[in-house]
Amino acid sequence: MSSSVVSAREADVLALLGEHLSNAEIAVRLFISVRTVESHVSSLLRKLEARDRRVLSRRAGESGRGEAPVAARGLPAPLTTFVGRGREREELATALRTHRQVTAVGPGGVGKTRLALAVAAEAADDFADGVWFVDLAPLTDPGRVDAAVAAAGHVGEQPGRGLAEALTAALAGREALLVLDNCEHVREGVAPFLERLLPACPRLRVLATSRARLLVPFERVFSVPPLSRAGGDESEAVTLFMERAAAVGWPPGPGVSDGVVTLCERLDGMALAIELAAARWPTLGLDGLTAGLSDQLRMLAGGARADGRHRSLRAVLDWSHDLLEPQDQELLRRVSVFVSPFTVEAAVAVAGPASGRPGGGLRMDGADRANGSDPADGADRADRADRADGTDHVGAVAVADGLGRLAEHSLLTAVPSATGTRYQALETIRQYGTEQLVHAGESGGVRSRHLAWCLAGAVALRDGGGFGGGDGGAGAGVDAWRGRFDAVAQDMRAALAWAPGRPGQRADACRLAGHLAGLAFAHNLLAEAQERFEQAAGLADDAGAAAALRQAAGVAGCRRLGDDMFRLHRGAAEAARRAGDTAGACRDLAAAATVAYRFSTSFPVVPVVAEVKDVLEQARAMSGAGDTAAEAALALAGAAVTADAFGALQGGVDNTAQDTVAHAEHAVALARRTGDPVAESAALDALSGARSWAGESFGAAAAARRRIDVLARLPRTPAGTHEVMDALAMAAGTALGVGELPQARRWSGQLAGHPLLAEAGHQATSWLLVTEAFAGHADDVLARAVGFREAWERSGRQRSLSLGAAAASVAMIHGLRGDCAARADWQAVVEQADTAEQHRQGYGAVFDAMVQLHRGDPDAALASVAPEPDAVWKWVCWVWLHWYVALRAEASVLAGHPEARPRVDAARTVVEGDALAAAQVERAQALLDDDVPRLLATRAAFAAAGCPYQAARTLMLAGGAHADLGRAALTTLGLSAG
Repeated sequence: MSSSVVSAREADVLALLGEHLSNAEIAVRLFISVRTVESHVSSLLRKLEARDRRVLSRRAGESGRGEAPVAARGLPAPLTTFVGRGREREELATALRTHRQVTAVGPGGVGKTRLALAVAAEAADDFADGVWFVDLAPLTDPGRVDAAVAAAGHVGEQPGRGLAEALTAALAGREALLVLDNCEHVREGVAPFLERLLPACPRLRVLATSRARLLVPFERVFSVPPLSRAGGDESEAVTLFMERAAAVGWPPGPGVSDGVVTLCERLDGMALAIELAAARWPTLGLDGLTAGLSDQLRMLAGGARADGRHRSLRAVLDWSHDLLEPQDQELLRRVSVFVSPFTVEAAVAVAGPASGRPGGGLRMDGADRANGSDPADGADRADRADRADGTDHVGAVAVADGLGRLAEHSLLTAVPSATGTRYQALETIRQYGTEQLVHAGESGGVRSRHLAWCLAGAVALRDGGGFGGGDGGAGAGVDAWRGRFDAVAQDMRAALAWAPGRPGQRADACRLAGHLAGLAFAHNLLAEAQERFEQAAGLADDAGAAAALRQAAGVAGCRRLGDDMFRLHRGAAEAARRAGDTAGACRDLAAAATVAYRFSTSFPVVPVVAEVKDVLEQARAMSGAGDTAAEAALALAGAAVTADAFGALQGGVDNTAQDTVAHAEHAVALARRTGDPVAESAALDALSGARSWAGESFGAAAAARRRIDVLARLPRTPAGTHEVMDALAMAAGTALGVGELPQARRWSGQLAGHPLLAEAGHQATSWLLVTEAFAGHADDVLARAVGFREAWERSGRQRSLSLGAAAASVAMIHGLRGDCAARADWQAVVEQADTAEQHRQGYGAVFDAMVQLHRGDPDAALASVAPEPDAVWKWVCWVWLHWYVALRAEASVLAGHPEARPRVDAARTVVEGDALAAAQVERAQALLDDDVPRLLATRAAFAAAGCPYQAARTLMLAGGAHADLGRAALTTLGLSAG
């Protein structure tokens, strides 16, 4: 390791790298910019002589700051000591070393989780990339296993890829241990998840706990036995009882040891049963425990039980339950609907203020008890009664007291948090409470109140307020808001797993699904946002379904899923048609046709031309006079088609460049009349593309720049966010095309910092890389290139024009540094990252010519840009035209081409108004005329245009003493002198 000193801030960054956070997440945590994080990462790579980010993560524990090794940080801290299990720990650890997937199997309460945590903690140092612990108990949907694991590992979604793909890519190269706890109720989700994950992640191991095996072909099952009861009062079971009894303030004396041994024998060594019994020791003593348990065992003797261990645990749970006062029994079963830790206020809302009244309870009628479908009518009556007699506060105090008593009896666990105490039941106890809730006939009413609580909380989160329990108000920061969301999201999901199948709850379920979709989008959980919008559509009437599907299409756009956008807009059209909204159906069909062309690169397979034409014809058939929005949507669809690069496929119609511009200008005019910023921005995008294809670089840049202004104050909706990201990319690219490097840097920097691209560094930084490369900022480019490449590889090596250009810009910087091997390596990335050879020919010619001129090989540079611009307009015209003609003019002069002078004159006309390209053409003219003062005068123009590389190159071309200054300037930029 290098002896370079790591600064305090770099150490902070290193520690967070050890937690596998993205640059954007580190920036938020440390209150610094993403660019500053990237700079620190680059510095750490150099100082610690690390080849990539993964190596830095492994070394995070070596930072010398006295922190716990990163490998141990992924495990929850146990609240009590771990007793015994020496043999099982050794055997399970051995199984984990020799098998990639081990499942610790046993009945509820036997101690699977504590054993797995102990083994994982001991093995943590063996895994360079740490331990990921995932508690699956709160899950109600097997389809969300991927999401739960991703959340535990701080893996976000990547545009163009599903969360499962992103997670697999994130773990593919990691040497890590994944601990999946409480798998039994979502086995049908865990099994396929592991079958996808493990083959793709050869260095990953999985330790799971479940009441039943997972039934995957590579599974090694480890049966967790009860605690050892051999050895009398030295048995593990007795030791556990003694420690837990002492912890509640009444250590058993030696005179009762035989009785404790007998008691633990009766409990079959079941860890949870022993802990529950020990919690009662101070109040019941040995006689009370023995008598109560014996009665329960007699009661259960005739019951049909498959496993004696289950009998003992059931006995203790029944016995513990029967020892409770009626109001505490009521409270226990009602709070069992919570799947996440909950506050006293939440318990009051769901378990009810009625719990505070002697003998009180939810006033449920016979129908509710019979079918559980009444939407909390009883709860509402109880609430009204409380409000009438002023017992709200009394009820809250009673619930708080009841929760405390349940915690004292180990039936609930008090969980401290930054916002106060929360309560949680172990999964076994929660399942027991749920059974009791059903047996009491209260399931429908309590779950209805839980649904109402979730709905109210969703509204509060949407509006920026707190969610019960004093979690903070609207002024809390982003982290606090996300914390509030995370605290209740699993309960919302649980409510949405129950409510949609109940006709009486359909409307509330629809509202909750819609709110959860919006909240998930705000939390950058894009896959869930799209899923919930589609769920809301399935629960809504036709008009509501159309609106929800449009929202879902916007989210799909943010995810770069063009096929989903196309499908969802068509689905929205069908729903609107059923609702009698012909104009809305017309807009949706036109939007689908627009997507097929405007975002064609985000489709796995682009829809066939005939299908898109049919969709557009359907839209036109539904159009009617007087609906401006429909007219604007149709005009945009027409403009998108005519401006598309594959216009030749549209029935053989070959539109002229001016026809294309005219179509787009008409679309912009109509869109502006709608007053919809998203529609106007989309039309401006068509205009920018049309002007670009017509060779009007300044017009293209102006239209793209207007999009930024139009969207400046747009609320953060899915469609709006998608439009903003696209607008930033296009504004940066077109600004670059007309030599406006500062503006291109500003907009590409905003895109790089966009929260939705936190896990897609390749897409976020692509235009920033190109901009910095043209400016000549080699150190910045190389620092960003590390994250770009890692993100691109994690993405499955996605392909697009901007990704290819970004990789080519890195290759160019290596060429300007004289590193031929690195340049060739990145040129291979270009071949894999772009979608079409004609794209690579466009920017490839520009980047190659710059390197060749830098090396003093004008003949090779001229060969790269030999074709006339008019002959290759389809791939040169867009943002590369000015760079192409300016480089072509300079290469012609330096190579002594006979057409050098007319080429310089022609280039001057093309680039007029582009300060950067004009300076290069002026420099070519000076070289042609051998006018050194005129040549040196261009240096100031390059500097003013934000291009220090070309300013330094001017000094090199001037020769003599000027060349020495040029070499020094290039060295400062991190470049060679050619």
